[in-house]
Amino acid sequence: MIMFASQMSLTGPCDKGKKMLKTWYSFLLCWLSLRLEANPGLKVRITKKGLDYGRKIGMELLKQAVLKETFPSFSGQESFLVVKVNYVISRLRINAVDFPETSASFIPGIGIHLSVAHASATISADWRMNAWLLKDEGRVTVSISGLFIAVIFKVSWDSTGRLSVLLHNCQLTINSVKVKLNGGSSWIYSLLSDYLENPIHTTLDKNLCLNIKDRIQMMDAQLRKHKVLSQIDAFAQIDYSLVSSPAVFKSHINLDLKGTVYPVGSHTDPPFVPAPFALPDQDDSMVYVGVSNYFLQSASLAYYRAGAFNITISEELATTFNLNTALFKDFVPEMALSFVTACPVLLKLMATSPPVVSLNTDRCTLQVTGCVEVFAVLPNSTTQHIFTGNLTASTRANLTITKQKLIISLLLKRLHFSLLHSTLGSSEQMSLVENFLSYTLRSAVIPVINDKLGKGFPLLNLAHTTLTGPVIKMYEGHLVISTDVHYKHEEEGDEDLHSHS
Repeated sequence: MIMFASQMSLTGPCDKGKKMLKTWYSFLLCWLSLRLEANPGLKVRITKKGLDYGRKIGMELLKQAVLKETFPSFSGQESFLVVKVNYVISRLRINAVDFPETSASFIPGIGIHLSVAHASATISADWRMNAWLLKDEGRVTVSISGLFIAVIFKVSWDSTGRLSVLLHNCQLTINSVKVKLNGGSSWIYSLLSDYLENPIHTTLDKNLCLNIKDRIQMMDAQLRKHKVLSQIDAFAQIDYSLVSSPAVFKSHINLDLKGTVYPVGSHTDPPFVPAPFALPDQDDSMVYVGVSNYFLQSASLAYYRAGAFNITISEELATTFNLNTALFKDFVPEMALSFVTACPVLLKLMATSPPVVSLNTDRCTLQVTGCVEVFAVLPNSTTQHIFTGNLTASTRANLTITKQKLIISLLLKRLHFSLLHSTLGSSEQMSLVENFLSYTLRSAVIPVINDKLGKGFPLLNLAHTTLTGPVIKMYEGHLVISTDVHYKHEEEGDEDLHSHS
């Protein structure tokens, strides 16, 4: 009995520990499965057409960068027969470079394949040499031709949801390297030129892929610094982090982004999750952007939490929009009798719940539920309460694209109003009050809201790039923007999109 009790006291805590470990392990697996199965709020697809355009622009930018590149001076010593030659190479620069044949393609499950064939370059530098009984200097020209490079970029993501690009493979061949020393007078120069070709050829074979790897690592480091949280305005910001690894197919690459809009300073997720949706099986455009109803509803919630839907039409705005008690003559004559002179009308509108966004085929609607208070500013600058009530306003949202931003503008379609309290007139004139409010919303409130929405929601963050011919198509629960892109060189002006067709 004592032995049995002692065994129980020894094994009991271990069993409890194992059970607790299993519980935490199950919780962790459950949490990871939720993370792995998270649906995106935004989808971005880059097609083969977009990849080809990016390749052409990228090669042009690479050519410009190479021609501007500066290189440090270097020195060395070479043994030529029984003669040791000390040399210094300075003012090295690339004078010309040509990429006559380039191609790019997607490699399913891996990333992007880029190849350059029949490339050539001309490099020049000053040289100075010192050998036994011989000192001289001049110019050296190195001509490289028949250069072939094939590079595979692996496209992935990191733990912070940022895009990651790494070198997966690099192959290089060089057909010819010619060296010409100019400025000297000794017979040794022509022999030395021939002698230098093999070391230069070997150096290029050895270092070009290493240099490409270093450049890709630098690009990856820049991607890791890229901000995934983008500020829209003083009220809201968008989370553009990836929710899964980029999916690479033969014809395109898909990026699934979180696409959640938060109030500034708060990262509390909405009490709803994105529904799955798919982009159309098309490749006519360079880029396709899918915007879910979740993205728009999270934006509505963020702006509601930030108080952006609480609007006050002040005395100044009332004067601007010509809102005064004289309007009651046309809408609520009984109320107009209470005001001998026209007084500015103030209006306070407060949303009582987040506006509901609905995406349907060819239609986007937004319904706002709130409370409204209406006052009159009397000649002695005091305010007189007129009425208070609840309202539900149904609006249609018109969507446009401007400068990589989704612009939303509202148009009032229907209004339902219920009077809570009035100091003037009879509550039986409800329809007349509704007419007055409908006019006020259309002429003053909606323009104020549209002014705020006019700043737009940033869709893509591509430097020096604009969207060309964007088309919005709405589906049940999501919309799709199909567009080409147009890159503008900083120094050379516009890069014509159609010249790369």
